[in-house]
Amino acid sequence: MRFKLDENFGKRTSRLFREAGHDVQTVTAESLSGASDQRLFEACRTERRCLVTFDLDFADILRFPPSQSAGIAVLRIPHNPSIELLAELVRRFLETVRETPLENCLWIVEPGRIRIHQAES
Repeated sequence: MRFKLDENFGKRTSRLFREAGHDVQTVTAESLSGASDQRLFEACRTERRCLVTFDLDFADILRFPPSQSAGIAVLRIPHNPSIELLAELVRRFLETVRETPLENCLWIVEPGRIRIHQAES
């Protein structure tokens, strides 16, 4: 699967995606740091990449319709999370992606659960 990691993710997270066999690009590597949310959404849409972000603005399905995307995953983490907690959240997300389609969906990934909003047909 093709992913774009938002600017808050580092090399460790990129490595987890690559080790799981995914094609991953980062906002930072593509000089999109500081770009508007709309510009980032459009870049992901054009490239057919699922956006993985901490930015709750992307959970607004009216502003960023999942049906017009390759998927959006918003990771919700507690304040000051450990690197281990973040890695575990990413691993669980990647395991679930193997079994459940993400295209045209919004996933809210939290410790202990993943909420999935499917686009209406």
